[in-house]
Amino acid sequence: MSSRTTAGDSRPHVAVIGGGFCGLAAAWNLGRRGVRATVLECDAEIGGLAGSTRLERLPKYIIPEWKHACAILKQDFVNEWNDIVSVLTVFRLLKSWIINPGGSKSKVSRFIDSYLYQREWIEKEFRTEMVVDDERTDAPTHKIDCFKNRVALEIEWNNKDPFYDRDLNNFRLLFDLRAISVGVIITRCDDLQDIFKALGRGPSYGASTTHMSKLLPRIEGGGGAGCPLLVFGISKSLYVEDD
Repeated sequence: MSSRTTAGDSRPHVAVIGGGFCGLAAAWNLGRRGVRATVLECDAEIGGLAGSTRLERLPKYIIPEWKHACAILKQDFVNEWNDIVSVLTVFRLLKSWIINPGGSKSKVSRFIDSYLYQREWIEKEFRTEMVVDDERTDAPTHKIDCFKNRVALEIEWNNKDPFYDRDLNNFRLLFDLRAISVGVIITRCDDLQDIFKALGRGPSYGASTTHMSKLLPRIEGGGGAGCPLLVFGISKSLYVEDD
């Protein structure tokens, strides 16, 4: 629903019902288009089905989780959890990485990959197959960016947004096969778009590329099925001008 605001403010005013991530993304996008938006949420905290995870060591990230992924990592995969927190603690988004993004792999991905590979994470492709009446058919999965001890981590900085479908389907399959226990995705928050535009790089980070507003509805719609999921959103608070 919408209405006009008080005298002196001619902008339309829209009420967004629900403070889940879809509702929050809708309100944020309305605000970018000059529309006032008020989010109405009945619960004490926003986040909807995703819930929210507060990590004192990672205050600059948006961290939605599903199916208690954070608790599982903290309790059952302590070393892997510490590796993830460690790399995200030292990570900063450098201006030079945006202006000169690199080749086929972004400098964001290279930094995170390199850090984790030094701690015994690996790029991993599982060999899977289907058997029907004793006939075997290969059913290959795509490579996981970083894997260690049943924890799968993907970095989606600036790919086409269908890569999220690939990641979530892979997590679902591997979780059902008991090959992984948790899926982790590191991606970018929507608020970085203002920085990209200011640097003249807006078109390179278009609406059809990987960012939070494209990922969260997919997860809330059941894209990861039963797999516990943890998402780290790189926000503009991590941006550093290094020139």
